[in-house]
Amino acid sequence: LCVRLPPTPPLYGASEVERSGDPLLEQRRIDLIHTAATTLDKCALIKYERKSGQFQPTDLGRVAAYYYVSHATVAVYNEFLKPTLSDIELLRLFSLSKDFSSLTVREEEKQELLRLIERVPVPVKETTDEPTAKTNVLLQAYISQLKLDGFSLLSDMTYITQSAARLMRCIHEIVLKRGWAALAERVLNFCKMIDRRMWLSQTPLRQFKGIPEDIIKKIERKDFPWERFYDLQPQEIGELIRFPKMGKAIHRFVHQFPRLELSAHVQPITRTVLRVELSITPDFQFESKIHGSAEPFFVLVEDVDQEHILHSELFLLKHKFAEDDHSLTFTIPIFDPLPPQYFIRVVSDRWLGAETTLPVSFRHLILPEKYPPHTELLDLQPLPVSALGSYSSLYDKNFSHFNPIQTQVFSTLFNSDDNALIGAPTGSGKTICAEFAILRMMQHTPKGRCVYIAPLQSLAEERFNEWRRTLREVGATVEMLTGETATDLKLLEKATIVVSTPQRWDMLSRRWKQRKGVQNVSLLVVDEMHLIGGEVGPVLEVVISRMRYISSQMESRCRIVALSTSLANAKDLAEWIGCSSHGIFNFHSNVRPVPLEIHIQGFDIAHVPSRLLAMSKPAYYAVVNHAADRPGIIFVPSAKQAQLTAVDLLTYATADDKPKRFLHASAEDIAPFLKNINEGTLAHVAAYGIGFLHEGLGASEQQAICALHASGALQVLVVTHSMCWGLVVSSHLVVLMDTQFYDGAEHRYTDYPITDILQMMGRACRPLVDDNGKCVLLCHAPKKLFYRKFLYEPFPVESHLDHFLHDHMCAEVVTKTIENKQDAVDYLTWTFMYRRLTQNPNYYNLQGTSHRHLSDHLSELVETTLGDLEQARCLAVEDGMEVAPLNLGMIASYYYIQYTTIELFSSSLQATTKLKGLLEIVASAAEYETLPVRHREDDILQQLASHCPLQIEEARFNDPHTKANILLQCHFSRREVGREMASDQAAVLEKATRLLQATVDVISSSGWLAPALATMELSQMCVQGMWDRDSALMQLPNFTRELAKKCSAAGVEGIFDLMDMEDDARQELLGMTPSQLVDVAKVCNAYPNIDLNFEVEDADEVVAGESVTVIVQLQREADGETARVPKVHAPRFPKEKEEGWWLVVGDAKSNALLCIKRITLQLKARVKLDFVAPEAGEYQYTLYLMCDSYGGCDQEYELKLSVGEADEDDDEDDGDDEDD
Repeated sequence: LCVRLPPTPPLYGASEVERSGDPLLEQRRIDLIHTAATTLDKCALIKYERKSGQFQPTDLGRVAAYYYVSHATVAVYNEFLKPTLSDIELLRLFSLSKDFSSLTVREEEKQELLRLIERVPVPVKETTDEPTAKTNVLLQAYISQLKLDGFSLLSDMTYITQSAARLMRCIHEIVLKRGWAALAERVLNFCKMIDRRMWLSQTPLRQFKGIPEDIIKKIERKDFPWERFYDLQPQEIGELIRFPKMGKAIHRFVHQFPRLELSAHVQPITRTVLRVELSITPDFQFESKIHGSAEPFFVLVEDVDQEHILHSELFLLKHKFAEDDHSLTFTIPIFDPLPPQYFIRVVSDRWLGAETTLPVSFRHLILPEKYPPHTELLDLQPLPVSALGSYSSLYDKNFSHFNPIQTQVFSTLFNSDDNALIGAPTGSGKTICAEFAILRMMQHTPKGRCVYIAPLQSLAEERFNEWRRTLREVGATVEMLTGETATDLKLLEKATIVVSTPQRWDMLSRRWKQRKGVQNVSLLVVDEMHLIGGEVGPVLEVVISRMRYISSQMESRCRIVALSTSLANAKDLAEWIGCSSHGIFNFHSNVRPVPLEIHIQGFDIAHVPSRLLAMSKPAYYAVVNHAADRPGIIFVPSAKQAQLTAVDLLTYATADDKPKRFLHASAEDIAPFLKNINEGTLAHVAAYGIGFLHEGLGASEQQAICALHASGALQVLVVTHSMCWGLVVSSHLVVLMDTQFYDGAEHRYTDYPITDILQMMGRACRPLVDDNGKCVLLCHAPKKLFYRKFLYEPFPVESHLDHFLHDHMCAEVVTKTIENKQDAVDYLTWTFMYRRLTQNPNYYNLQGTSHRHLSDHLSELVETTLGDLEQARCLAVEDGMEVAPLNLGMIASYYYIQYTTIELFSSSLQATTKLKGLLEIVASAAEYETLPVRHREDDILQQLASHCPLQIEEARFNDPHTKANILLQCHFSRREVGREMASDQAAVLEKATRLLQATVDVISSSGWLAPALATMELSQMCVQGMWDRDSALMQLPNFTRELAKKCSAAGVEGIFDLMDMEDDARQELLGMTPSQLVDVAKVCNAYPNIDLNFEVEDADEVVAGESVTVIVQLQREADGETARVPKVHAPRFPKEKEEGWWLVVGDAKSNALLCIKRITLQLKARVKLDFVAPEAGEYQYTLYLMCDSYGGCDQEYELKLSVGEADEDDDEDDGDDEDD
């Protein structure tokens, strides 16, 4: 048109006069576009702003474009679609589609059409003269599989049926978006009838090939209900159809017909929103020849009258997960007055008659209590920094006055010792509020100790690094717990402020009765308290409950200060931590130091990758329009997406002829930072002002990108959602590209927790720099209402302790806090869950709020939990009331391991378990269940597994336990696993040492020697990243497998052999540079060289059945100045490691372990080993000294024992020596 319009204007309705004034006829083209846009706007296919000339797509427009439907057809649908359409009217509407406007009724066809009208099931109201009647009849004839006589009718039918499925699907999508339940069901049935060429009233067996037509008709004539077929055996089906041979085939087809079992768990979140957890269990045989690779189902929630659809989503049942249970979680609105029930319907997208309906009754639904109002922000004079007196130097470099929130809480925090809860949006300066309480403690209790708990490791590290820098000025020593109990106890003694995660403080405070350091905590600061409703919530809740309990038992009081975002039910949290009414500060979520504008945009595309693709351009425009030249952060679901989005932004900027629009520095200025970046794509986009961050990047790369963004050189930063908590940079604009991530454990896309979204939004906060912040949330359209509600209104938090109670109760039984069932019930009354039970009873499966309901519920919870622990042999219940810990429970509590793991270890480990079995058992630990399996990662794992020396039997590569096994084997083989999986590998290894120490304890309780020694070697393999058969020299820096082989050939087998060589010979053999040799020498000198001497006490007087004591003297060979044992040299291990040793007495011939002791060896030690003497005779035992960190330094000695006859029978139990 652009080419042909200027030469021949009259053909296109323009005159020569127009051309003379406008040679290119631009105005004419603008008029054409304006007319088209106005028409599309009228049909609601786009939104057209006449002033600016901007186009915006609508949902209807997307549907029409996807199904290739003209605007004229959509206009017809808009006019005639009503929620009450019957089958007759629906087929008439279909016939009115403009796609069929060219069809005419020929004279010779009328006779046949009349005959067809009488044969089709749905009556046709129009006469045969009208083309719509012809379309209607031919569609029905196609479904009914009627034979046609005329060729012209046959060609018209082909034309109609080619468009039928597409148009009917389009109508279905429109109706679904409008939420008309009855019509959506009717249209979907027509879609399937067109696909299958059969009517809904016919038997579903018609959808299978291979059943003769006469048998199908016989079944239809029987009028036998379809559901009853499931109860019949093959021979009964054969008798029913009077054709015994077909019984087996039909029985098979019946059980291949898609059928699902549903169960729903409903939890009220607020008085207007319910969370529904729907469990879907496939109850049919998935056959890829029949069902393909996946079966799609529509999940619909309908109101009580089944008129309105309250929620809809597409659920894909994939072939590889056809055996598994699936769960979907979504939120639905409820209205006043409360309806009696809702209906959840799951309907197959392809199979007629495949539908399951589950009524969800609200008869016993108790809605949560109304929430109290928020704290009002008072209009106070801003408080000057000088109010802190001598501590004002901490802040006066940065600002002169505190912000309004800090001003309002100052008096309570700094001038009193009251417990306090401060709820305010992210970025409100709550950390400074916590510092007020710390400074108060330092001023009034100089020897006091503060414990700061951050629910996430990244938060703890950020706070530790900052406080170590700032609070040093006022004389505070800040330490962070490591998770190694011995080290942590030393840190606790010397620190003023201890930074910890809930898990590490739980580990340390479990034995509070023996640990003075835990009892003497005078201030507990809990950050991000709202995460008590998240994944770390149960541990956080137990830790705070324990600190309150300790405070009530001891004379010294522990002050608790909690910080959180704005909460709906802050009063419950505050009362639980012991706040009085003037210690509660819960500001509304719109009270921010920097006001935040939120824009929410919905995308109605169910397929997540396609939705992310559609979001990339709006994200680019969000940065361009809202941020201009100010910094922006874009959050994305995955590392791959971070890279793709960064490249897309650069592509769009280049298309606008401004490739460097996001770069605000010269190439020379950023060059030193780019040197630290090894990732090619990152270096390329960073040169244009765009950066991205994900867990796979190295620490130096992350620091370089953050520094560039903070300085303003890089305007845009693309970050994975999981890094939002540890991110220190902030910006003017935050864009959230989608709110779902792929959950490998569930094999589906899962929503971000609301707390994560609030944290991301809080990054758009730069006090003293911006007047306001901006947030653009791009999400799936059905979620738009939910986010609109909870991003403007505070979110209530609930406890999840009831699902994670076992391990905590086991620990309390071990420490004797709980000695009977009544103690267990009393223990629960200290928790936040106890406070919430009466406030939102249905959330916790409670049917009433009376005292009786409450006590019954708690008793049942205690009975169930203790019953499970008893079954797992972690504790014993005596006389139905008293509880006592057992060995397995003590091991689980000591090593901070889940009770299911210790039960698995106890039942799986055998006297004959070898390395392969040990590795499989450890990888199966419940601790690895949360290991993420990302999208399409199973293919990479399968590839890695093919190179693993130990084959995994019946491996499922989407299983986190299989992943843990493969990552451990790759670690031993020193095989690269890619950046993302390297961070997973680090997490696996961190947990492995604890699990292996527990394994040793479980094995030694059974008295087996070989598997215990194998587990100790496995511990060495984990720390050093090598196989047990590899040369010990591989532990040294700069050593490769080739060099180790060369040394072995020269007779140098171990590290001691290398140390004994002459310098010249060593240099010649290794062929290293002087600096490399210095590194090797450093590690060799730190390598443990232990002298061991032992003797049996009163060796001549050893008598059967009595105790034998072996005294072992250990001496480390070390330089005179080395008073301290250095940390283990383990560059492949993710964290610093202290050396640990086991002393074992065993009988290798009978695979018996007699005695074991775990020690941490400094320069020298004297250790007593006790065991019971066997029957009289001569014995040759072995004494082993095993290291848990280094390979090649283990020692074994012959221990001869002659046992005399006992004077009298002593029945002494064989007492296993537990680890100390």
